[in-house]
Amino acid sequence: MDNVFDLDLFDSLYNDTNYYPTSDEELFSPCSEDVPGLSSLALMITYIIVFVFSMLGNSVVVFVVCDMKKSRASTDIYLMNLAMADILFCLTLPFWAIYVHSGWVFGNFMCKFLSAVQESSIYGGVFLLVCISIDRYFAIVRATRTLTSHHRLVRLVCGGVWLVASVLSLPVAIQRESIPPREEGGQMICYENLTGESSAHWRVGIRFLRHTLGFFLPLLVMAFCYGWTVVTLFHTRTQQKHKAMRVILAVVLAFLLCWLPHNIIVLIDTLMRGGTLGFGTCEVRGRVGLALHVTQVFAFAHCAVNPVLYAFIGQKFRNQLLSALCKHGLISKKLFVAYRKGTVTTSSSLRSRNTSVTL
Repeated sequence: MDNVFDLDLFDSLYNDTNYYPTSDEELFSPCSEDVPGLSSLALMITYIIVFVFSMLGNSVVVFVVCDMKKSRASTDIYLMNLAMADILFCLTLPFWAIYVHSGWVFGNFMCKFLSAVQESSIYGGVFLLVCISIDRYFAIVRATRTLTSHHRLVRLVCGGVWLVASVLSLPVAIQRESIPPREEGGQMICYENLTGESSAHWRVGIRFLRHTLGFFLPLLVMAFCYGWTVVTLFHTRTQQKHKAMRVILAVVLAFLLCWLPHNIIVLIDTLMRGGTLGFGTCEVRGRVGLALHVTQVFAFAHCAVNPVLYAFIGQKFRNQLLSALCKHGLISKKLFVAYRKGTVTTSSSLRSRNTSVTL
């Protein structure tokens, strides 16, 4: 698999023949079809587990934010869209889980559709994290309420994020097809059907575009915004402002820890495919392939991480969740009141429109 945007590694590891278009065959001589230490059944089970936890956690986030109609802050809208992006992504996981174990059995349309959904949801999630960092920068560093409290503008920004993410997913949706095996007894693959001498250059170019727009450039923006935000908070004596950054910084750190290792390995693989690092021995390729799968498990798991951070770090999120459950009769009012008495929350933090529901 290339990365979560590109399923090339599925195609090479789970076919009876290591399928590559002609230009890639010129770059890579045939090696063993199996990656040492890799179990397709274990990967399938892992993806299903991530799917279950991600669906449960992110559905709770959407439920909580939708319930708080009057006290919803701008960051809450971004976080709700982020949870929706994670839900869209995890909805594709059962299909990829079956793919790694049994090959592609869902036909050409689903190959294109699910690839586009996965691609757009990842781009959308990354761009929304950037929006959150910019939102917090204006709210805390610039002390600007106009941009952060204008919900119509925030919704337009979210709409723009989804539009751009959808456009960026089109190349994969157009090029990817369900392709039969090259030899009898092989498995169907969902693969970018490219031919000609330029196909390898096209793949390398797309990979670098994804590295740039899908990770490194957003990471630079987030580093700038949160860097200035942290500096500003260190110069304030308000304890609430320090608490107000815990979950957001944890979300960004989780994004970095989950995605950075995979992007580094994919970059190495890209340089190998492009000939910059040389093509290496079959042993080296096997190790890179194994590293791609291992780091991709962490990348896939990212869609289930954020709700856990909200629940364990976000005091206000827990309060709002229990309030929503109490309002809908899912827990008793006595239990809710007992919990509230056992926690220390300030009324100003609950009323602040510059404070997210997760804080």
